[in-house]
Amino acid sequence: MANPDYDLVIIGGGPAGLTAGLYAARARLNAVMLEKLMPGGQVMITDWVENYPGFPEGITGAELMMKMIEQAEKFGLKTIAQEVVSLDFSGDFKKLITDSGEITTKSVIIATGASPKRLGAPGEDEFYGKGVSFCATCDAPFYRDSMVAAVGGGDTAVQESLFLTKFAKKVYLIHRRDELRASKILQERAFANDKIEIVWDSVLASVNGSKEVESVTVKNVKTDETKDLDVEGCFIFTGIKPNNEFVKDALATDEWGFIITDSKMETNVPGVFAVGDARNTPLRQIATATGDAAIATVSAEHYLDNFKK
Repeated sequence: MANPDYDLVIIGGGPAGLTAGLYAARARLNAVMLEKLMPGGQVMITDWVENYPGFPEGITGAELMMKMIEQAEKFGLKTIAQEVVSLDFSGDFKKLITDSGEITTKSVIIATGASPKRLGAPGEDEFYGKGVSFCATCDAPFYRDSMVAAVGGGDTAVQESLFLTKFAKKVYLIHRRDELRASKILQERAFANDKIEIVWDSVLASVNGSKEVESVTVKNVKTDETKDLDVEGCFIFTGIKPNNEFVKDALATDEWGFIITDSKMETNVPGVFAVGDARNTPLRQIATATGDAAIATVSAEHYLDNFKK
């Protein structure tokens, strides 16, 4: 049996992938990180991060990721620009089919993250990081005493809107139906909060501004009437999707497609681990992604030790 190309392949180069790469490089594993674009992930386009430990004054997303990249490369992490298309776990070694060929490995860490579901409204992409956000936990403190809009009607939308009221002066909760989908207890809290005004039967028509968000236009789906709301921020809570298309039926996932893991970050396939936003986790933050990756890489080391035996 020929030797595989690597002991460990890390798929994805965001905070989780880079942390796994750092731990693997320091452990002197024969490892590689595959990233289809450039290392850093979505944090690279995050304007400001102030809830990651060690940076009391805050830091731009790009600066934080450049520091992570530099640290991982310092210990010799090898990175290849390839996209994984599919997985084959039927043989003695794990086989990764990429857009440039095949790679064999003894173990795998999947760190491909997740993406917010976009509405496709004009200005949504243009003002991302400049007033448009998909995470109240991350960005709410930037909108202290401000007027903000939130879009959605499920548990996450209502829960995050309630969180926003701790900072914002007012939250317009825009929902396309005439009743919320959130659990009754959350609905009751929203209705009782005088900082939340629900804009019923409406959708986000556009996000407006010059350099940053200055207003949003909403459209009533029953009357087709439009109106502008003067806000400094627009939070969109219409769901997220894992970047796991290549996983397909190779691994067990939950109903939303997030990879199921145990406490060691191992999937239902021995030697295959998932970390960060790609797995079914109760919190998706940079801090939790790096913690997942540390656990997964040490778990992979133990797996490789037993593999040798």
